[in-house]
Amino acid sequence: MPSLAGAQPKPKYRMEKMAKGERKRALRGRAGRMKGGRGSGRASAGHVRLWGRHAVEAALKNPDRVHRKLWATREGIESLDGELPPDFPVEFADGQDLARLVAKDAPHQGLVLECAALEDKFLDEVLEGDPARPIVLLDQVTDPHNVGAIMRSAKAFGAAAIVTQDRHAPPEGGVIGKTASGALETLPWIRVVNLARALDEIAEAGYWRIGLTGHAEATLAEALPAGPVAIVLGAEGEGMRQNIEGHCDALAKLPISSEIESLNVSNAAAVALYAVATRN
Repeated sequence: MPSLAGAQPKPKYRMEKMAKGERKRALRGRAGRMKGGRGSGRASAGHVRLWGRHAVEAALKNPDRVHRKLWATREGIESLDGELPPDFPVEFADGQDLARLVAKDAPHQGLVLECAALEDKFLDEVLEGDPARPIVLLDQVTDPHNVGAIMRSAKAFGAAAIVTQDRHAPPEGGVIGKTASGALETLPWIRVVNLARALDEIAEAGYWRIGLTGHAEATLAEALPAGPVAIVLGAEGEGMRQNIEGHCDALAKLPISSEIESLNVSNAAAVALYAVATRN
């Protein structure tokens, strides 16, 4: 079985050493009394907790992750595409113990990983990349399930990055990681202080900014340019803020049936990204 660390003599990812004297033992029902346990899904200070096979496996293969500890069932370890280094800090547990380490009813699939948050990435790094790849901007989309699903679609359709505003977006964590199905580790997530200013920078780089809204006259197909494009989506219900709409070059709608009022924002993002990927 190929190593998760690749062919290099040293692991391609970093991890913190276990505290001196820490024992690798079965949890035996103790997980609920651990710091951040009882189904909170919260990691210890300065770390994030990820769960589910795709999310954990992608994080283990990410050279930019600093790993602290893996809690797992033996079946969960066997499901990984690769082998852990012999000194990796693993604590075996049963499924009930793991359930106490994650959000309520979260499908952990026998794997829970605690690691450091990813380092910040910046918009100018994305704007220096391939202009043929769209950029997705989210205005006050705060549901981590939606953000994770949008990440997954963005990765699937070749987007360059997603951009969110710090104050109006969920933090990195297990729900996003599980819903993104590995995309959290490979798709740049740019957090900005001012989304309107970020849209200005994107326009200066030559991107055509299209805001999706149900009250637009033109359809997305009619509004799509031939060149670089940035897709802007607002929160469900409220939609984009007026100021953000004012920073778009065009507003467009999806041609959905009149029998349905609107699409979930993650579904709308997937449809829009498909339209960009398949435009003439």
